[in-house]
Amino acid sequence: MPPFAGSHPGFESNIVSIDVGGQLFQTTKQTLTSAGPKSFFSRITEASPLYTPFIDRDPELFSLLLSLLRTGNLPSKAKAFDLQDLILESQFYGIENLLINSLSSPSQLEPFNLQKSLVLPLNGRDSPSSVATTPYGSLHVAHGSKITTFDWSLRRKSTILTHFTAVDSLLAISPSVAAAGANDFSGLQILDLEKGHVRDTLNWENVTKSGSTVQAIGSSPEHLFASFESSRRNSNTIVVYDLHSLRPISEICHNEIYGADIDSAIPATKLQWVQGHNLLMASGSHSGPSGVSGNIRLWDVRSGNVVWEMSEKVDCFADVAVSDELSVMFKVGVNSGEAYYVDLRNLSGENSWVCLGDKRKVMNGKKEGVGSKIETQGNQVFCTKGGNVELWSEVIMGNAKKERILKKNLMGRVQDMGGAKITNLAFGGSRMFLTRKDQQCVEVWQSSSRDL
Repeated sequence: MPPFAGSHPGFESNIVSIDVGGQLFQTTKQTLTSAGPKSFFSRITEASPLYTPFIDRDPELFSLLLSLLRTGNLPSKAKAFDLQDLILESQFYGIENLLINSLSSPSQLEPFNLQKSLVLPLNGRDSPSSVATTPYGSLHVAHGSKITTFDWSLRRKSTILTHFTAVDSLLAISPSVAAAGANDFSGLQILDLEKGHVRDTLNWENVTKSGSTVQAIGSSPEHLFASFESSRRNSNTIVVYDLHSLRPISEICHNEIYGADIDSAIPATKLQWVQGHNLLMASGSHSGPSGVSGNIRLWDVRSGNVVWEMSEKVDCFADVAVSDELSVMFKVGVNSGEAYYVDLRNLSGENSWVCLGDKRKVMNGKKEGVGSKIETQGNQVFCTKGGNVELWSEVIMGNAKKERILKKNLMGRVQDMGGAKITNLAFGGSRMFLTRKDQQCVEVWQSSSRDL
């Protein structure tokens, strides 16, 4: 039998003993080192092996966090404890980021097991107009002239008053900083949500020198994108900013409208960065006497050129989203309310939409998809229909033609489905957030296995 660690003369022990609230714990230096150089535990690993530090904290909570250090996950018994207590302890030891990653990492999203678990009430009488999330579950909600922020645990919230009558576009730059714009108020504002003030206002100087309103906001790891339209509605553009300095870099899709040029008159109302292709998806639509028409373009931001575009007239989109993992673009038809997709693996002018639902609804003229939302998360696609959410996922068939086959799946519990029409749909960390018409709250959907 080999000797115990540290029993051999001259061998430096790898075992560390810690007294927490009168209870002795033993672990290894490697386990404590995983907490990071700025954590409370970094000082313990540097102490003499003959010294047993005493920490005047709760030993039961410490045992849970020690399990987190050992395995990267909380043990199942953590469900018996209040999350706020765990948060406070993790902050004391300097390992809150590890706790966030364990509970709210995007990799923890279980789409087939999502259930409505929480309702977040909002102050005032205004319903949410826009929501924005961070990768680890922080949430910003615009309602009326206010923006309410919930931290990643959804236990702490704060509300600030903006200069806007209503916020129409909202993007989370960080858990404490957001970009906001309105269709009737000039400028893109960068807001410090903790201090409640405007850090910067970004404006587009158009040819007519009139004000410019924000129609959409997007971002990549390096850039911030803003779709502007002049107050006179005779010009529009997408401005590319450096995300860190907020310095304008370039303009793409700059249009000056003359006469009845409807196509150039449509500003982009949704911007999404497609990381796998290094392209910016920009879409916008217009409702006129002949129905709804629009266009979708993929832009190479570096050259400012359009790589691919599609005009929409028959069953124009109510919403568009791109899945990087699937390399597929999805839309929900404004007439049919059905989900469609187009494969981006072979971009060409011959690409056409493939209907995932009942394509016979296209010609019924009822505009069943007005206001519907479609979003992708990983390789899953979520599409709203009235008060319900449809979940679509790819089925791997291994056929020679490599055709895409997507199947509609059941999601969560039957009793959670239905209700007032869904107005916003977003994902942050391991959660899905949605809002409904005329309701002053946000629904939180997450896997029951992730609840504490």
